[in-house]
Amino acid sequence: MGVNALSVEEIVKKVMSELSNVDTLKESNYGIFENMNDAIEATFMAQRKYVQYSLSDRDKFIKAIKDEFYKEENLKKISKMAVEETGMGGYDYKLIKNKLVLDKTPGVEDLKTEAFSGDNGLTLVELSPYGVIGSITPTTNPTETILCNSIGMLAAGNSVVFSPHPRAKEVSLLTIKLINKALKEVGGPDNLVVTVSEPTIENANIMMNHEKVRLLVATGGPGVVKSVLSTGKKAIGAGAGNPPAVVDETANIEKAAKDIIDGCSFDNNLPCIAEKEVIAVDQIADYLIFNMKKNGAYEIKDEQTLDKLQNLVLGEKLKLNTNCVGKSAKYLLNEIGISVDDSIRVIIMETDKNHPFVQEELMMPILPIVRANDVDEAIDIAVEVEHGNRHTAVMHSKNIDKLSKMAKLGQTTIFVKNGPSYCGIGVGGEGYTTFTIAGPTGEGLTSAKTFARKRRCVLVDGFDIK
Repeated sequence: MGVNALSVEEIVKKVMSELSNVDTLKESNYGIFENMNDAIEATFMAQRKYVQYSLSDRDKFIKAIKDEFYKEENLKKISKMAVEETGMGGYDYKLIKNKLVLDKTPGVEDLKTEAFSGDNGLTLVELSPYGVIGSITPTTNPTETILCNSIGMLAAGNSVVFSPHPRAKEVSLLTIKLINKALKEVGGPDNLVVTVSEPTIENANIMMNHEKVRLLVATGGPGVVKSVLSTGKKAIGAGAGNPPAVVDETANIEKAAKDIIDGCSFDNNLPCIAEKEVIAVDQIADYLIFNMKKNGAYEIKDEQTLDKLQNLVLGEKLKLNTNCVGKSAKYLLNEIGISVDDSIRVIIMETDKNHPFVQEELMMPILPIVRANDVDEAIDIAVEVEHGNRHTAVMHSKNIDKLSKMAKLGQTTIFVKNGPSYCGIGVGGEGYTTFTIAGPTGEGLTSAKTFARKRRCVLVDGFDIK
């Protein structure tokens, strides 16, 4: 990834200048409320107005949101703020992900109508809004999730109240303000997208249990998914993953090594789809490691250094050190006394399948490698360490039968074959993107149609023109 060519002083001046351009946002609340109940009431009223608008109006509103964030100053601003506020990931990666959302998130075109006609008339099955949606967003992909969910939820005719992660508060609030600014400028209702000025667990609980919130969407860890599922409401849960990458003896090993390092290092391993462990067939493992090191991997070989790294990121009680999440390989190695240059993107090491680095989703560019006797054992290990999350898996192989076996046994929502993991969300792969991947509740890669409910409209004994 390239770095910004501007000097630090120039960047500061530019950001301050850009920030002055959004001072006008202070003239209105632009979707930001002091009280969660007030926010929900406001967006409830906005949605009641919104249902009177046409699909072409919705399409116009979605385009306005995208255009607002396609502006270079806004795209750069939210990407830079996300890194600085959360301390996670990298600026260039945030730019890629935010632009990906704008390029590949479906709008109203995702809402397909079904029709049945015959002797007894015509029946239509339409996708209609739920009403007010409550959305919990993470600190790992804050702006990407808010933008992606807003586009899909508004396209389906809903309004949305967000509960952002407190560690990403400022960039989340700015994103929501800019969405409202864009809608206002093209005549959209006020407060279609809202939140509170101080996101807290208490406010999240008010949102989840409010009677006017008809659908809950949670993007985060297993705790937050469990919370929304326990409310008794319709809920979509995008939970944790622990994606394995299997490499067998038929794979293009040079390409597999590069793809795995590229995928694992993407935004410092923050995406839940990113490779978290490698299961390699023994006969190609040495050559795979050799090529990984050619593509930016640093290998830890001695137990003492490995223990230092484990103590840094997990501690004695094997509890994730959140201060290390989303940090670069260079940063992590420096913390244990090893100096490397920026070419080092991933830390690799050989372990057995029971090592904490294999079992835990770290969200750091730390990649354990487990040897298997053959591809069948590799697949079995991969399925085991994925822990039934049904999130994402990767396999490098030219054996169609073994690829099919991995797909059937793993049952993951995303299965990338012979490419880096990020191809699964549309970066270098076909298909639309999303940052709410609902494995636990089965919706898969969410889009506008996910945030709509099916309604049947029946005309009896009429309009059959066959």
